Amino acid sequence: MKKIVFICMVATLVFACKSASSSASTEATTLSTKLDKSTQVAIKGNWVLTNVSYPGSDYIKVNSFDLADSKCFIGSTWNFISNNNKGTMALTSASCTSFTSPIVWSINNQGLFVLKILDAGIKAKKVRDGYLLKVAGLTENSFQLIDNITVGGQTKDVTYQFQRAN
Repeated sequence: MKKIVFICMVATLVFACKSASSSASTEATTLSTKLDKSTQVAIKGNWVLTNVSYPGSDYIKVNSFDLADSKCFIGSTWNFISNNNKGTMALTSASCTSFTSPIVWSINNQGLFVLKILDAGIKAKKVRDGYLLKVAGLTENSFQLIDNITVGGQTKDVTYQFQRAN
């Protein structure tokens, strides 16, 4: 009996710990924290990603969201629906491969934007990987999402600047 209790305790410890990186499993994050509904409502609507900035951007390339070079996201359009946490994103830069995808998103009460990019026909609950970004500088017409990358052993911020679409 003591062996069974010990095994259960070890299993609980092993499966309860998750790392918090930008390409983390989002299911545990979404389920274990309350949502910041007021920030989600403030972000609802149509947005254009107007700039991507990070230290060393003249020398290094960042592959954003495992999809494309970060510069390909400039001019991309994003739609956030706050009542069901769904939306779409579309890369439209003429110099890059176009890409459109449904997304599932939320903002937890720590100010982290939880993003899942979905493949066609795949439900969000089947997608285990996602991205955690910090929400910053939220106004009626703009906001930023900030991701962390590691360059040369140092953590750097990648800032995605959004403007509300007219």
